[in-house]
Amino acid sequence: MNIVHGDRIFQVNPDQSPDYNTNNPLVRLMRLIEKNELAADQENYFVEHTQYLFPYDFLELYGPDGNDFLILDPRNQDNKLDFQKQNIKDFRTTPTTLARGWATVNNWTGPFLKLSYSAGPETSLAQASNTSLGDNIQAWIKVGNRETNGLISIPYNPKTDLYEIEIWGYPNGDLRNQLDEKGQAAFDAGLIIAAPDLILGTLEDFKRIDDTDMRTIAPQNSMHPILPLTVQVAWTNQNASAWDSKNGQNYQYQFNMIVRGWENYLGIGVSANPHGGVGFLHYRNLMSNYFYQEDRIPRELGRQIEDWNFNADGNKNSPGKVENYMSVDYMDLHILKANCGIGLHRHRDNQEVFFMVNGYGMMVVGDWCQMPERERCFEVRPLRSGHMAMLKGGNLHGLMNVTDEDCSLFMFGGYD
Repeated sequence: MNIVHGDRIFQVNPDQSPDYNTNNPLVRLMRLIEKNELAADQENYFVEHTQYLFPYDFLELYGPDGNDFLILDPRNQDNKLDFQKQNIKDFRTTPTTLARGWATVNNWTGPFLKLSYSAGPETSLAQASNTSLGDNIQAWIKVGNRETNGLISIPYNPKTDLYEIEIWGYPNGDLRNQLDEKGQAAFDAGLIIAAPDLILGTLEDFKRIDDTDMRTIAPQNSMHPILPLTVQVAWTNQNASAWDSKNGQNYQYQFNMIVRGWENYLGIGVSANPHGGVGFLHYRNLMSNYFYQEDRIPRELGRQIEDWNFNADGNKNSPGKVENYMSVDYMDLHILKANCGIGLHRHRDNQEVFFMVNGYGMMVVGDWCQMPERERCFEVRPLRSGHMAMLKGGNLHGLMNVTDEDCSLFMFGGYD
């Protein structure tokens, strides 16, 4: 991973305080979700399972508080009791948005993938075309190890001012007949297509199977509960004369948030007389350095130390070292009141877990650093009771209670 030097640090003088209530980045991100409209009726989706990717190419962070206000290089921002220096002030999204989730018609429930591209004149594709993009653009798409056979047409949606498409994994040839009036209109407009060779799997793939590594169960499913999904995209105009393709490298996005809980786990089973006790214990193995994880370096609970990181002993003298464990320096219980949000903030060094004890929120995890395998994105997923989301060093995160009831939250990890 690399610190992105094109990002900006906003210096905050000691006699000043940030204004978090105006143009708050977390609130802006929630509004982007509200604008994201699915093509068919809500009855055709498990709406509360929809996940989003909002790529960005620029971040602005607040500088340190107090006497450290001139330390603008994040490598040297070492005061772990100063939360201000972690906080995101601003971001700039790119023209692309992605979403995935479960679609359902008749007796089929399976994944869909939605891709959107801005129709504005400021996009790289519009500028390269030097003319109006018209009623549709095209895209080359690769999902996992499967790619489109040629280019897919992406129609303009006047309701959203976006070029967008939903690709369903529906395997039969009669998807239009399974949809209601709104869905049929979207299908006729090209806003919904079926491509079971590109989007794979069904919800039935993940019926309970005891004593089996979840990573080996339907690993190609486009909504696998714990494996990441990589999506590569290159955009082009109607006649393929101009491209937005990251100079031919293609954009590479990942749904990769580490979410574990009742529905997202490494393994599941039943243990009789647990530890010499009585009765039966029904277990879910959420995260572990044992059993399923012995082949990973660093292991799932571990991290690799960069030269700007403090290690578990609190010093910076071990770049390249691998710690195969999660060091924990605090544990907190919180009540997240209605419409309260933990703001977007970066973690330079430490891992951290948000565990939703009771309630429902929208969890955000993204990359502060540039990772070699993906573009920087805000990934947003619902976080339900009995589920947790883990952040690694080099990431950023936040959590919004989008309900009118309290959320109970257990947090543990380390300050940054």
